Amino acid sequence: MHTRFILINTSHAGNVGAAARAMKTMGFEELVLVAPRWANVLNREETIQRASGALDVLKNARIVATLDEALEGITHLCATAMTPRDFGPPTLTPRAHFDALMQHGVTAQQGIAFLFGSERFGMSNDDVYRCHVALCIPSNPNFGSLNLAAALQVIAYEWRVALGAYAVHPATETPVLADASQLAGMLAHWERALVAIGFLDPQAPKKLMPRLNQLFNRAGVTQEEIHILRGIAKTMDHTAAAQQALQETVSPPKS
Repeated sequence: MHTRFILINTSHAGNVGAAARAMKTMGFEELVLVAPRWANVLNREETIQRASGALDVLKNARIVATLDEALEGITHLCATAMTPRDFGPPTLTPRAHFDALMQHGVTAQQGIAFLFGSERFGMSNDDVYRCHVALCIPSNPNFGSLNLAAALQVIAYEWRVALGAYAVHPATETPVLADASQLAGMLAHWERALVAIGFLDPQAPKKLMPRLNQLFNRAGVTQEEIHILRGIAKTMDHTAAAQQALQETVSPPKS
């Protein structure tokens, strides 16, 4: 669906750059500025720095004099408002409105625009009245004012999720679980090591090993973890043997 983000009377250049970055992270490209404070806002150093690499969004952004120019080709207008208006379009959370749009089967030929007012005054009532909905981000009622770029990021994220979120790819390979024989071999090794360090009495083992077996079953031990656990058991064996050798050196057996 054709998506456009419109910033009206933006006064801080850094917010324009941060907005471009927020859009790019969610896969959106079309940015239009309506009568910003700075005519050269797209080329200002602060804008470029805050864009943090989203220079293609800035390069393709347009600056227009009126909201009418910014809305050309758009069929669905979403205002942003911290507080509901007494008169005008319904006020909804982004998620609720986007769910409703998807349920009604929006088409790729339709265009949607998200409008953001100036940092100090927000959107004018007249601009809000033109819109189909006023989106309100559910935030702390005692401190609900978001930075412009932060608000744009939230709405861009919710819209991306509604359209179909990007897949999250794991950074590591899926671990391979140890099979029953590997677990049994590790437990046998641990049993010998626990006897060697005096933790397990082979004459009265009670249910220690079955309990450890159940513990490792619940843990879902991987093959790599089996190697770690056997390494621990090996170290316990070596430590016990070294301690025994030291004791025999200090106190040799009587002849």
